Amino acid sequence: MSLPLQLTLVAQAARSGRQALLDLFFPPRCAGCGQWGSLLCDQCVASIPPVPQPVCDLCGRPVSKPGLCPICRRDPPPLSAIRSAALFGGPLRPAVHRLKYRHQKALAKPLGEWMAQAWPGDVITGDCLVPVPLHPERERERGYNQAALLAQVLGDRLGLPVVANAIRRTRATQPQVHLDASARWENVMGAFAPAHVSMHGRQPVLIDDVCTTGATLIACAQALLEAGATRVWAYTLARAAWDPD
Repeated sequence: MSLPLQLTLVAQAARSGRQALLDLFFPPRCAGCGQWGSLLCDQCVASIPPVPQPVCDLCGRPVSKPGLCPICRRDPPPLSAIRSAALFGGPLRPAVHRLKYRHQKALAKPLGEWMAQAWPGDVITGDCLVPVPLHPERERERGYNQAALLAQVLGDRLGLPVVANAIRRTRATQPQVHLDASARWENVMGAFAPAHVSMHGRQPVLIDDVCTTGATLIACAQALLEAGATRVWAYTLARAAWDPD
């Protein structure tokens, strides 16, 4: 065994030992129900609400019958499909909040694994994962990009490469959570651009935590197509609730 490999194994063992000690003296609590013992307990995982079916073939919004929703029939998005692992509700809501705003980065692992289990391989056939980027200033404030953390776990489980620097935010935007639909579109219009990695001939899958109107994903898809991508999909952990049309 080579020395670099030995050092890597020692470092991994040391990290595992530190984590075991932390779990012993400071056991994790479930983000959904607060129960001690895990970051997201089996009971809460089982109660994560699924996305109601059927959904629009393109945007993934729940619809009353299979096909396209009225919005996509009128103005198809530049995405082959948007899909989500679950509905944004139940224990998933506090879990996402803790991941994004309370620095509980470790939640990316169970949430990313949940995304892998729900992976819609019959719809999405991309060849790499591209996390939706944060503005550099916001990422410095937060210390990480939650979409990139989810993408890494998902990529490891699916065997897909993660291209984290394919696109960039060209300007800071307001948080989408408090904006209505029209304001969301205006907020992200022109906010993304190709970065320094050619996507020529690639078929990327955008990864994000929550999809509401799809405005951010569509803006990112346009930047990927400008970078040379041939097709773009999007896959998010959660989908905000929509009433079927």
